[in-house]
Amino acid sequence: MKKVALMAVCVAAIFSFVACSKKTNDGKITLTVWESTNGPDEFIRQAGEIYTQSHPNVTIKYVNVELGDAVGQIALDGPAGKGADVFAAPNDRLSSLVTGGHVLATSNPDEVKTHALASCVKALTSNGVMYGYPVSAETYALFYNKALIKENEVPKTWLDLAEWAKKFNVTHPDKYGFVMNVGEGYYTIIFTTGEGNRLFGENGDDHEHSNINSEKSIKGMKFFQALRGALNVPASDLDTASVDGAFQGGRAAMHITGLWNVVPFTNAGIDFGVAPIPALMGDSKPAASFSGTRAMFVSAYTDHPTEANDFARFLMSDEMQKLRFKLTGALPSVNIEIDSPYVGGFLEQLKYAFPMPSIPEMGMYWEAMNNASKNIWDGADVKSELDACNASIVGK
Repeated sequence: MKKVALMAVCVAAIFSFVACSKKTNDGKITLTVWESTNGPDEFIRQAGEIYTQSHPNVTIKYVNVELGDAVGQIALDGPAGKGADVFAAPNDRLSSLVTGGHVLATSNPDEVKTHALASCVKALTSNGVMYGYPVSAETYALFYNKALIKENEVPKTWLDLAEWAKKFNVTHPDKYGFVMNVGEGYYTIIFTTGEGNRLFGENGDDHEHSNINSEKSIKGMKFFQALRGALNVPASDLDTASVDGAFQGGRAAMHITGLWNVVPFTNAGIDFGVAPIPALMGDSKPAASFSGTRAMFVSAYTDHPTEANDFARFLMSDEMQKLRFKLTGALPSVNIEIDSPYVGGFLEQLKYAFPMPSIPEMGMYWEAMNNASKNIWDGADVKSELDACNASIVGK
């Protein structure tokens, strides 16, 4: 195992941060916490048990609400008095949460900013105010199965990947040289990022221009469509469960996915490595990916804001971040050292990643780009699809 230092830790800052998690003494209360399954759920359960040991008046109740559903559900359940006290959501939904009045500001932003990775702090700041507590940093990279592809064969460009996969498919008709979810804008955005093109502009805050139908995006998505020659499978059969299952089952040599799959792939006995995403045509560096911050937000509707903030902050402690990495494989949001042979590949990819924008228009991006990606993969006209996508996002 290779030890990777994310950053140097400031001892005084850590002492101050951990000391802030004070015991509360008044009354018995239950905090309801929403999180996803397949790792994050067990993290909340175990973290809750540990927290209750030092805060015996507080019980943590885990409820399954998937990450993508939490924002819509808090808007419905919160005002009705049956929502979560603390819930997980991605940073790209921050604007919706803030403008909707659904979340409280971080109660101790200076301490959190000292302890958390700078990229996570930036991702959770809106108009100079920080919201939530980051619990993981996320991006994705190229996983490769060492039993099916030699490390020195792992492609550095998408052109090389396509050619290698085509040859592999001929000699291994029961396997795939490469798989990815071709209908998720979270992943297909990489093909629009050539020559510095970025969704909603360089700073991700251009409300008038999504750039999703720019000439650079069209060029990149035409190449994406041409990848069908290396993976001749309809978009409907390349959803997340299918492509994850193919790699986990040893039936795919390469796969674009994230750290969250390290644990299940390891448990499945796959000997794999992680490398940066191949470069696009005309570029020499890895293609840009989305980077995201997963945060625990305190609901504006909670009856226990002090305890909810304290528990959410507790989840950022070094001990809990190490536990979360062990259970989920996700990159910690704080400055700690972790042992992993895979983190290096993700840290390298993070150098070329850019934060998912959090402006309101981002809420329209997902469905529009998901549909466009599926249609393009299945042969639709690239420009027409991206023009329609842009119209759905910015209304023109």
